[in-house]
Amino acid sequence: MRWKIPEQSLSQNELALWLHLTNMPGIGPVKGANLLQRYTVYELSGCTGSQLTGLGWSEQQIRQWFAFSVEQYQPILDWGSISGHHILPFDHPSYPSLLRNVAGAPLVLFIAGNIAVTDQVQLAVVGSRKPTQDGRDAALQLSRELVQHGFVITSGLASGIDAISHQTALQYDGQTIAVQGCGLAHIYPAKHRRLARQIVDQGGALISEFFPETLPRAEYFPRRNRIISGLSVGTLVIEAAEKSGSLITARYALEQNREVFAVPGRANNLNARGCHRLIQQGAKLVCDATDIIEEIGVFSRGMKHHEETHSGVEGVVSDLPFSRLLDNVRSDEVTSIDVIAATSGLPVQEVMTELITLELEGLVLSVPGGYVRTRSA
Repeated sequence: MRWKIPEQSLSQNELALWLHLTNMPGIGPVKGANLLQRYTVYELSGCTGSQLTGLGWSEQQIRQWFAFSVEQYQPILDWGSISGHHILPFDHPSYPSLLRNVAGAPLVLFIAGNIAVTDQVQLAVVGSRKPTQDGRDAALQLSRELVQHGFVITSGLASGIDAISHQTALQYDGQTIAVQGCGLAHIYPAKHRRLARQIVDQGGALISEFFPETLPRAEYFPRRNRIISGLSVGTLVIEAAEKSGSLITARYALEQNREVFAVPGRANNLNARGCHRLIQQGAKLVCDATDIIEEIGVFSRGMKHHEETHSGVEGVVSDLPFSRLLDNVRSDEVTSIDVIAATSGLPVQEVMTELITLELEGLVLSVPGGYVRTRSA
């Protein structure tokens, strides 16, 4: 089923309803998007309690849904009314088209800066927070070449490869997008506030799925990686250790049917072992931007077909071993990631990735100290 794209801007009431749906416990992006294949958010607001029960909502969810008021979300609406700030529901015509076709795409995006840049051809560039000189040199070279070939560089504003890629794009008069693991009223890390301003001033954008005043939390950063890869036609990994968070971005890119590229390093460079593993698993080995451009050219010709055959998220089914994890997440108390990893027998990195997807599907909730299982699980 295709989404009906509105031809005019939403009212404050309807936009607040989108925020309210996003704020509902146990209704993650996947479950929310599937609901909105059947109802508009306005139609959903008119459902009776029995209709919502028929949709699988709990009594607690129904009570919270009916407690809606525009005033509850007025501070967020006020943020969106500031010049250069944008709040984009999933069905908004300016919502990035590549991201819309990703299972688990945010129901609402918050953008500061140039909204048009989000639909330009992007390449995600990610890697080590503490790169070697070889890694820094590769990030400088490849980001410069990619910008000169018209790519927008998308990354996460973190220290290391992320920051180098953003800075290089700006230095060579390119555009770049930073996806944050917190609300846009905050910049994390704080030392990159100036860089964030430069990104916006030079025609780029800051993006988040979190309400503007949301503070950074460790579990938010792996979660935002699906947005970095989902916005982009491919993901380039420059220096990644075997347990690097950059590999989470690469995994999301593969699940989203996007290209994955990796820069090889010295055999004794521990920071390169994650890249070597990606190459062994089929990632494209990259020495210069030509290696990427040749692959993206092939990929781009298939994008139109991909968008037509994957529009919307109706019927999305994941093949990850969720039941194995769910059995180890309690509903009556918080279970830490370390405990879940130990009892499930899975590596911590794999557990983190799968917990994020479970949260997007509304089956677990992230809370201080770990996760709890929802009643709908």
